[in-house]
This record gives sequence, C-alpha cells and structure tokens, in this order.
Amino acid sequence: MHWDVVVVGGGNAALCAAITAAEKGASVLVLESAPKAYRGGNSRHTRNFRCMHATPLGVLEDNYTEQAYWDDLIKVTAGNTDEQLARLTIAQSTSCLQWMQDHGVRFQPSLSGTLSLARTNAFFLGGGKALINAYYRTAQALGIEVLYEAEVSDVVLDNERVKAVHYTHQAQQYRIEPNAVVVASGGFQADLDWLAQAWGPQARNFLIRGTPYNRGKVLRSLLDQGVQSVGDPTQCHAVAIDGRAPKFDGGIVTRLDCVPFSIVVNQNAQRFYDEGEDVWPKRYAIWGRLVAAQPDQVGYAIIDAKAKQQFMPSVFPPIEANTISALAQKLGLEPEALESTIAQFNQACPPSDGFSPLELDGLSTEGLEPPKRNWARPIDQPPYYGYVLRTGVTFTYLGLKVDEQAQCQRGGQKIANLWAAGECMAGSILGEGYLAGIGMTIGTVFGRIAGERAGDYALGLKG
Repeated sequence: MHWDVVVVGGGNAALCAAITAAEKGASVLVLESAPKAYRGGNSRHTRNFRCMHATPLGVLEDNYTEQAYWDDLIKVTAGNTDEQLARLTIAQSTSCLQWMQDHGVRFQPSLSGTLSLARTNAFFLGGGKALINAYYRTAQALGIEVLYEAEVSDVVLDNERVKAVHYTHQAQQYRIEPNAVVVASGGFQADLDWLAQAWGPQARNFLIRGTPYNRGKVLRSLLDQGVQSVGDPTQCHAVAIDGRAPKFDGGIVTRLDCVPFSIVVNQNAQRFYDEGEDVWPKRYAIWGRLVAAQPDQVGYAIIDAKAKQQFMPSVFPPIEANTISALAQKLGLEPEALESTIAQFNQACPPSDGFSPLELDGLSTEGLEPPKRNWARPIDQPPYYGYVLRTGVTFTYLGLKVDEQAQCQRGGQKIANLWAAGECMAGSILGEGYLAGIGMTIGTVFGRIAGERAGDYALGLKG
C-alpha cells in the first residue's frame, strides 16, 4: 500500500502527528520499534505537561502567564534556547489542553509533595500510559495503521526530499516511498556506545530511565546525510535516580525527590552542590549531571526522620540506621567522614522556624561551602535514612534542527517532505537543563504542527 504520511516513532509526538494528519484525510502508517506492550516511548513514563493559562483552567490553578513560563525556561536553560520556537511552544500550550481532552486524555488535580505544580502543570489521569492508550484508541478509530517491532534503519534523501523509508518487520526488510515523513523517534540515549562517545567511559555507569528502544538509528541516518543538527551531544535530560533502578526503563518511579530536604555527598562523604537552590521542578534535572561528575558517578542523599514525609517516596525503601555511623557503613562510606560533614552542616543551619517545604523558605546555612539556601534543617532526628543516587538519562538533546513549521533542513534548504517532532528536535528549545513537563508540551505542539504540515503536503501531491 502507498502511504500519504509515514510517522517514525510511537510516543506522544508521533501519535499527535499521526492523528492530526489522519484527521486531514491522509492515509497514515506509524512505525513503532517497540513491541505493543512497550509502545509509547518515554511518554508512557510521564505524568504531566506544562501549560500556559491566563485564568484557572480545568485542573490548573490560578494563572501561568507567557512571561512567567518564559522566565522559568530561561532560568533552567541559562538562555540556551531558540526563542522563536520556545515562545511558539509556550503560546500553543494552552490550546493543547482541550485538544488532548478531545482525543481521549483525562486529567486529575496535581499531586501533593515537593512538585509544587498545581499552577503550571496538568496531570494525566492514569499517567503517561493512559495518555498513550487513549491516543492509540483514537488512531485506530481514524484508520491509522500501526506496525509494532518495526525498526526503521534509514530515511533515504534525494534532491532535498525523502525518497524512501527502510524498515524491518517480522524478520523481513521493507522499502516504502511515502509522500511525507514525520520523524518522532526520540534521542539516542539507549545506545551506550554513542553515549560513551559523547561523555567518555563514565557514561557506561549511567542508568537509562527511559525506553530501551530509543537508540538513535534514524537520527544517525539523517545526520550522516547532512540534515542540519541542533544541540550538544553531552546535554540531556538527566536526573538523580535510585541506584537500585534497572539499567533500562525504570521510569519515573525511580526518581528521588528527597534532595531538597537532604544533604547529598559523594564517595568521600563531601557535599558538592547546593541542595536547596530552588524549588524541585526547576532543579531536579540538574542533579543527573552533578552526580555524573562525581567519582564512579554516584552520590548519597542523607535525611533524618523529620524529613521522611516531605517528599514522594521512591519505589525502593531507603536504607535505614539509628546512627550516622551505622548508616555510613551500610552505604559504604567512611563513618567519621560522614559524621564530620553532617556535624558541620548542622552547625551551619539556622533556627528551623519558618520551614516551608512547598516554597522557597530562606532557611539558609551560614558559613558553609557550598551553601544550602533553602530548607536547611539539622540532620539530628533518628532514625537516619540514605539513598544511593546514580545518573538516570531520560533523553538526549542532540537532534534535528527544525523551523516553526517543524520542517527539517539540509545545506540551508528545506527538505520538502520531512518534518520532526518530540525529543528528536527538542534540543532547539532545551539547549541545556529541563523544566518539569515541558518535554510533553514540545512533543504535543510540534507533533500537531508536523502532522498538519505533512498531511497538507501529502494531500497536495494527490491533487
């Protein structure tokens, strides 16, 4: 069968593109490399998306203006973003909420705890897997064809247009020549050799918290053919996760949210960064890189009994002991070194009046380097708890450069029938850092744009 539009990938951005193109009347084929049970890429591990709104909107409280959204993005990326594409994403996020609901997604009130996102982020009822399932039901109703375990090896370019797509399915190789192609197949984080090329051998100690199927084959194919790239291969969405997580696909439940209420030390039992720099949704994504810079790419978060209920628990229980010395031994740290670090920290803490876990409370250490600028309370109430932290990579930022129409380019010219959406182009907006929920926003906005443009182009060829 000849397809008007082929979508490479099976996550949020891919499905938004496929649905939008199909609703315009295009015939659509989705090529998903994962088995059906693992469909959805990293999207199935998500739980919310970040949404601008002028007034309370559905489950979103108060307001979240374009300027506030922009300020948050600038802060976490240190200005390393394409302003045009970023502002487009922000501006269109509001309309995404209703579109998502119209296509089967349901929302719930914000989770409590350290996220503090009731104003900025809309949470999916049932999480990312429910969202993905809703979109696949919509796709089926629209007649979209989906092939699982269909791995694309090449997107072949000729004279600034896609000539063919090569993929393998059920041990057979196929070549198809669609009118238009949308690439939404994510980053390359599951290819550990490629990660090690960018980061060095320490990358082999990283855990891949996202899907093991995002190995960057299509990205590599297009970059090798001269498609314009964006982003630094060492930049990625990397968070501190529980060291007991599996090598691949641990997902969001392995993330540790205890950092703002802890001290974090390395193997030498020394602190190395301000744990209370800002509210957690604006800082959780820097901790993967911070841990990656430590010996053996490992850190240790230490809390006491009064902090244990201040954050959402990990899927794994913490390591527990009644003394700091005993906890150090269980963690494999030098007991005297950890006791000394905690004693210095406790001495630098201010009186604890005014502790406020959901906002910047100004409880800052004095005379300590690095400081802890908020939520600095002594670690002095047994039992004591510890978590081993490792770098968990969600997705990489090296990707395909696109314009406001989500269209790819080569040699300064647009590729007539190639668009990209989602994590494979998010590096345009996320040059570094991360803002909770913005990955799903980028995927939804650019998935819809790519699907609309690809559909228009493909149907235009048919007259």
